[in-house]
Amino acid sequence: MTDDIFDSSDSVRSARELKYAQTMTLDEPLTLELGGCLRDVRVAYETYGRLNEARDNAVLIVHAISGDSHVARHGPSDDPGWWDILVGPGKCVDTDEFFVISPNILGGCRGTTGPNSINPDTSRPYGRDFPTITIGDMVELQRRMIDQLGIEKLHAVMGGSMGGHQVLCWATKYPDRLRGAVALATSPRLTSQALAFDVVGRNAIQHDPYFNDGQYYDSDAGPDVGLAIARMIGHITYVSREAMHKKFEQTRLEPREVPTAFEKKFSVGSYLGYQGDKFVERFDANSYIALSLAMDLFDLGDSDDCLAEKLAVSKCRWLIVSFSSDWLFPPEQSRQLVDALIAKDKPVSYCNVHSNCGHDAFLLPDELDSYGELIRAFLSNLDGSAPGDAATPSRPQPRSTSIFHMERLDYDRIMELIPPGVSVLDLGCGNGELLSRLSERGHERLIGLEIDEKCVLSCVRRGLNVVHADLNDGLAAFGDGQFDLVVLSRTLQAVNDVEGIVQGILRIGNRCVVSFPNFGYQKLRDMLYKQGRAPSSTGVLHHQWYNSPNIRFFTLADFEDFCREKGVKIHKRIGLDTEAAVEVHDDPNRNADIAIFVISK
Repeated sequence: MTDDIFDSSDSVRSARELKYAQTMTLDEPLTLELGGCLRDVRVAYETYGRLNEARDNAVLIVHAISGDSHVARHGPSDDPGWWDILVGPGKCVDTDEFFVISPNILGGCRGTTGPNSINPDTSRPYGRDFPTITIGDMVELQRRMIDQLGIEKLHAVMGGSMGGHQVLCWATKYPDRLRGAVALATSPRLTSQALAFDVVGRNAIQHDPYFNDGQYYDSDAGPDVGLAIARMIGHITYVSREAMHKKFEQTRLEPREVPTAFEKKFSVGSYLGYQGDKFVERFDANSYIALSLAMDLFDLGDSDDCLAEKLAVSKCRWLIVSFSSDWLFPPEQSRQLVDALIAKDKPVSYCNVHSNCGHDAFLLPDELDSYGELIRAFLSNLDGSAPGDAATPSRPQPRSTSIFHMERLDYDRIMELIPPGVSVLDLGCGNGELLSRLSERGHERLIGLEIDEKCVLSCVRRGLNVVHADLNDGLAAFGDGQFDLVVLSRTLQAVNDVEGIVQGILRIGNRCVVSFPNFGYQKLRDMLYKQGRAPSSTGVLHHQWYNSPNIRFFTLADFEDFCREKGVKIHKRIGLDTEAAVEVHDDPNRNADIAIFVISK
């Protein structure tokens, strides 16, 4: 994050006129989910790029509670947009390739019908008479806007936070209208803690002496203090503990001098006062109430089964991204969504991006190389191109002098062990090489689990479905017999609960292929016996003894004993000498550096 303590995700936003905003009025009244309707509904939106002849390159970007239609600048002289780092020519959402549409949401205050709009029944601003709206109402308005633009199917819908709620609603309410869904830093519903912050914010507004029961538009003063306090509370929830420490800890008694009526004895106080006052310049208090309440009411289910049933109707591919330090929309809520989609065999990719920026990370440049590139890769693979077409990071060429310096020659044999067309779960899938080979061979139901964030990106670039996860957390998301075959390739040696993982893969797959480095291999024995050193190399075993992720040092014979003890059937055993690129038949426990087993219950 920048060293300027006043910098935030709001820094690029202002109350200036939206010079490129277009408006559209609905032909018919908008019937609301909670009752009532709105007449003469208007939506403000901005577009970027060109709609192609097939009209199938449109990406709808929906904003969070305080956003608007100005997602990016339209040229060098334009003001920057709230997602300017992500959207534009050559950027991760490339407007040279995609036709981007960004509407101001229903209930907003930047051109779309909201509480500050004129009520056709009274010829005065709605104010307190603006009805309670929902995320579904916002999406219905967007759907009608898309219809009037003549777009039958969106390439993707994407958004973060409350924008992510709209993405979820699009995918479940209009499943035939989008090819891809990109949901960042979001959830199936708010936590009670997040609800509590919103309740306090709304109370701050409604108990401001100038709120006037929401009818303050004709008054000399409005509920500016209440709105500023609500925004100050919001900013606290958007920033992580780590970010707060970096911004304010060293200068906590050195507040910036800013023209604010709020307490500024501490540096964090001057920051919050500044952010609150700036927000009042461009936002409407009634809109804040309407939008925060709509977000609070959003609920896809309070149980895993209910959530899975809601998401079961979706027909799109999914990219879900969370951020490790986000405590407002914590990663476990994104993982709830992922697990529900997995339970219904929906194509989903997920990454929990490491970040110290908190909830605002999806709007900041700090982790753009991760979440932005995931979005770029995901969008580029929604057009039906074969996995593996997208560029993947180059890998160093193998050297033949070390036992583990080689390409994945074991994949050749594993491929031979996988029948054509079967569904495959690849645990510890790396950069997706095996899954990519299977996809090219025609397998359709494929998914990988991978702990390395960079490898997750490589898989998404290949067009694969991959979930960022640690096997040590278990496999509860997958159902009994959900896959024809489970692959656990060169990962078992890094697992804490070997018995639990083996039981898990046998439960999930009808058959399982397990491969691992054979620590009984003669050259490894010699390193320990003759040199008195822990075996290592610059390949699989490139770590030192004190930082190695390999916590199990077992042999081919050890695994055979384990299977006999646990009643696991061994259908096939293969030993490979990868230096000589041959299968080993003579004493494989001594002469093979890689072991491959096919097992089942």
